[in-house]
Amino acid sequence: MEFDRSPAPTLSVVVPVHGVQGYLRQCLDSLLVQDAEGLELIAVDDASPDGCGAILDEYAARDRRVRVVHLDDNVGLGEARNVGLELARGDYLWFFDSDDYATEGAVPAILARLAATEPDVLLFDYARSYWTGRFERNKMNRLFREPPAPDVFSPVDRPSVLELMMTAWNRAIRRELLLELGLRFSGGYYEDLNVTYPVLMAAERVSLLDRVCYVYRQRRRGAITRTTGRRHFDVFAQYERVFAFMDRTPATEPFRALMFDRALWHLLVILGKRDRLPDEDRPAFFAKVARFYRSHRPEGHVTADDPAVAAVAAGDHDAYRRALDRADARRRREARNRDLTRRVGRRTTRVKRRLKLGYYGVERRRCPVDEHLAVYAAYWNRGYSCNPAAIYEKARELAPDVRGVWVVRPDAAGERGGLPPGVEHVVAGSPAYYRLIARAKYFINNVNFPGHIVKRPGQVHLMTQHGTPLKVMGLDQRDYPVGAKGMHFGKLMRRSDRWDYLISSNPFSSEVWRRVFPCEYEMWEIGYPRNDRLVRSDDDERARLRTELGVPEGATAILYAPTHREYQRGYRPMFDIGRFVERLGPNVVLLLRAHYFYGDEDLADSIGPVHDQVVDVSGHPSVEDLAIASDVLLTDYSSVMFDYANLDRPIVVHVDDYDAYRRTRGVYFDLPATAPGVVTRTEDELADAFTSGAVWDDPAHAARADFRARFCPWDDGRAAERAVRGLFLGEKVKTPG
Repeated sequence: MEFDRSPAPTLSVVVPVHGVQGYLRQCLDSLLVQDAEGLELIAVDDASPDGCGAILDEYAARDRRVRVVHLDDNVGLGEARNVGLELARGDYLWFFDSDDYATEGAVPAILARLAATEPDVLLFDYARSYWTGRFERNKMNRLFREPPAPDVFSPVDRPSVLELMMTAWNRAIRRELLLELGLRFSGGYYEDLNVTYPVLMAAERVSLLDRVCYVYRQRRRGAITRTTGRRHFDVFAQYERVFAFMDRTPATEPFRALMFDRALWHLLVILGKRDRLPDEDRPAFFAKVARFYRSHRPEGHVTADDPAVAAVAAGDHDAYRRALDRADARRRREARNRDLTRRVGRRTTRVKRRLKLGYYGVERRRCPVDEHLAVYAAYWNRGYSCNPAAIYEKARELAPDVRGVWVVRPDAAGERGGLPPGVEHVVAGSPAYYRLIARAKYFINNVNFPGHIVKRPGQVHLMTQHGTPLKVMGLDQRDYPVGAKGMHFGKLMRRSDRWDYLISSNPFSSEVWRRVFPCEYEMWEIGYPRNDRLVRSDDDERARLRTELGVPEGATAILYAPTHREYQRGYRPMFDIGRFVERLGPNVVLLLRAHYFYGDEDLADSIGPVHDQVVDVSGHPSVEDLAIASDVLLTDYSSVMFDYANLDRPIVVHVDDYDAYRRTRGVYFDLPATAPGVVTRTEDELADAFTSGAVWDDPAHAARADFRARFCPWDDGRAAERAVRGLFLGEKVKTPG
């Protein structure tokens, strides 16, 4: 690795990285702003098991301020920070967690404040960003008020700085001070505090920056410290290190009483949180808190008048439990009163629904899980299609002992509804449906199953998704209310909690899914099962499908597959279809595939008289058939472009409303700059792209090759097989390549 040998920067940001591929780009982009030349970023890849290492190398290749270290073994957050500390060259260090991000303008503001005040420690404010969309500024900002903080002050004059959150990421620390004190991060939980507290107590010059610079992401599963286990006992060793530092550093004596109160408060928080310590470990933890109290309480120091603290001082665990129980009882009473108020205002559930769900509950209690029964569904029960259909067909071949049953709407039932002959099905909401979902072991869908499904022990859910996410998805939709209209994000997460496995079509999708669906599933990076047909298609299949669709021999078949626009009512073509095909001449057939959200009336009202060169294939059961039969794909923001790229045929992206769509629906990357072919914004540009031959020329081919390399690396024609072997046969799932 070749390191930057330019003059030392002002600020070194140390970013340990492990298992955060869905958040890493936002983290890096927020730091590597153009007007931050006094910055270096040292990323320590702590043997990350996902795509983080490749992302870091990508950033290092294009930004000289980034230095990457790849560790062979997972050493943990504390040691990874130490690795970055040793490599840092900056005057100041900022330890930054890789699933968080800096606010806009934060880095230049920090650099300016450091230059103006030259402190030992610069403290800045932060905010908590919750998965629900709530954004809450930290209470730390009271330090900026009464009395007003001078530009630089000594912690001895303002000891309340020790009441700040103990984390390393809300401060920049002078590197030489850290080295002089010989402080390093330790392993285990709470590894920050034995660096952050000693540094503040030893600092002579502290400065405050009155702005939110850091966003602490409250991931849905919570911080690592909010997990249950004996590792919370690590906190005692960390505080022993803090007090040992104070014992050998006389200048810290004015902080001893405040540090004791702060540590005792923290220990009691851990002990009082029932989601952190198993019941069987609580007496041992309490005993260590009591020993800590006796060992470190300053002589003559009076602690808070609190029954829990009094119990700790007496070493009486029973008294502590009684105090905790009284506090819990008070909180439960308050919660019951709130629940009663909500119930009074809630509408009564419909009797018919209660009866159905009651029957479903009886079936769950009465019948064991059938190890050889699988439920399939796609697109909110619209029929037989997409990844679930590809998995179903491969399962009939490789796991014939597993009976597959499809859930469909009434209008999709039977052959008249588009189901292939021999495909067993039930109608959603029928008694047969509730018997099926009560008993089946396997659930396969490309969207979430409804909220009323109760996941029994032993049942397994596979989410296949139904496209690479160009559009903003999941929790990211909170910032786009037009696209998220009617969406309940809490319910979305509860349904997603049922997933055991999630199929990813490419590395980009893996990054997005991890962030927008922060649930405890296993990611299967195997490509899309529905694309197996595209990869394996041949000339004979193509000729047969063209004949079935009525495409004349020698004609150019353009598959026009636009997506849904939430900001519009009904379907509206983005150009005059009839005029377009007339300009292209008589040897062109346009296969119109409108989004499934629209019905026949939408199409009739918006298209007008059907041109004899336009074939409405909106009701065709298989988009894969249409792709194989066509010569060119014409689309906008539809994920079909990612699948179609496997055919290595021209793709034209027509985005006359790109700015409106980007603002209202949200996109993850600049589509015009990344498109797999020609991009047009007007009807004239669109027609000219075809008549001039630009659709087929070398630049379009090169753009398509780049697009395929990024978004189709795992589509090798065996994705469905990998899914079946992993789900039904219990084999280890491996990423191809």
